[in-house]
Amino acid sequence: MKKLLCSVGILAVLASCKSDDDIAMVNQDINYSKLPQEFPFSKLTTINGVDVINGGFGSGAAAHPTRKGEFYVITDRGPNTDFQNGKKFLTPNFTPTIMHFKINADGNVEVIKYIKLKNPSGQPITGLPNPVGMGSTGEVAYDASGNVLGTDQYGLDSESIVAAADGTFWVSDEYGPHIVHYSADGMEMERISPIGVNTGPRKLPAVLAKRRANRGMEGLCMSPDGRTLVGTMQSMMYVPSKVLATNKTLTRIVTFDTVTGQTKQFLYKQEGGASDSVCDITALSNNEFLVIERDGNFGSQGGIKKVYRINLSNATDVNGADITDVDGMKVNGKALEQCSWDEITNAGIKAVTKTLAVDLVAKLGYEHDKFEGIVYLGNNKLAVFNDDDFGVVDDGNGNPKAKILPKTGKVDKGTMYVVDIQ
Repeated sequence: MKKLLCSVGILAVLASCKSDDDIAMVNQDINYSKLPQEFPFSKLTTINGVDVINGGFGSGAAAHPTRKGEFYVITDRGPNTDFQNGKKFLTPNFTPTIMHFKINADGNVEVIKYIKLKNPSGQPITGLPNPVGMGSTGEVAYDASGNVLGTDQYGLDSESIVAAADGTFWVSDEYGPHIVHYSADGMEMERISPIGVNTGPRKLPAVLAKRRANRGMEGLCMSPDGRTLVGTMQSMMYVPSKVLATNKTLTRIVTFDTVTGQTKQFLYKQEGGASDSVCDITALSNNEFLVIERDGNFGSQGGIKKVYRINLSNATDVNGADITDVDGMKVNGKALEQCSWDEITNAGIKAVTKTLAVDLVAKLGYEHDKFEGIVYLGNNKLAVFNDDDFGVVDDGNGNPKAKILPKTGKVDKGTMYVVDIQ
């Protein structure tokens, strides 16, 4: 029997999980030969002579649920730089946005539309931090001049996107961390957050609120049966506290049953340390997934940009008996992030299994630093997207400077690639 491989993006086309050959047939007439290709961009603003581009599309990606060759990519909270105890928001009114595009018959990228995210009243949200009790990370928001800004209870630092078969979207973020359900035109329908965060009746385990600032739920996908959301935490959480969390290669995968609201958690062992990132996730089957691991370096400067094939089938659910416990399941009285992998194994807990699917630097000479979006296309082909940070980075003093790719000397821009995987 041929190995079953599915993708959320082609689920509605196939109507059920099909074989590799079936998936290849669905995608065979899409012309990817002109990739890699940059997305078209306008300019948001200019600050101190530095252009901030209307980019950022690539924090997360998803395929259209019914139309092959069409995709969605999403921005994060907007262009920002580090400043004091928070961030300078270079365009404070920026609204996290979904870009819907397709690969035309001639192989070129064509933008179909932009979908701005909105609150339940239909007003555009911002990427400003949430207030205390609503998903706050403790960050203070400033404008480009260093003036303190307010908060936004519906604000989102969006990092991943799922395009559901009914036309709606699920989006995960790094604040709450929240999983937010949006209508087809981007209006908030439901916000699912950890227990203790004052939003909505359906909840995630309380321990997830101990994510680190800027390292919340970085990846999200839907199982091919259309029922279960699967999210990846970016790196080690501060459980029970920043000082006491010591296992720097331990992070978590959380699942959420959209029908029952039930959750599960699984442990994931990173190859790097706490400064590296587990980013986007895309489904192969209800138990098999592809997951990004990356560091913060550019590809030509020794950067790590890899995709792993993982399996949840034999992993242990570490939700524990009480998901209201802010420190989660314990081993010998210690939080999981306090335990070594030997202690975890000796307690009978199994992490998800993983094997390398592709090394983008070795395979493509991949140059970007923030490799953050993937979509499985079938036939062992993977679409790859980067977050260009709106073409700017911090100059070390809280001001923007152009984000330059060291190998080419060009400003970094969101780019789509297609690569073969193992």
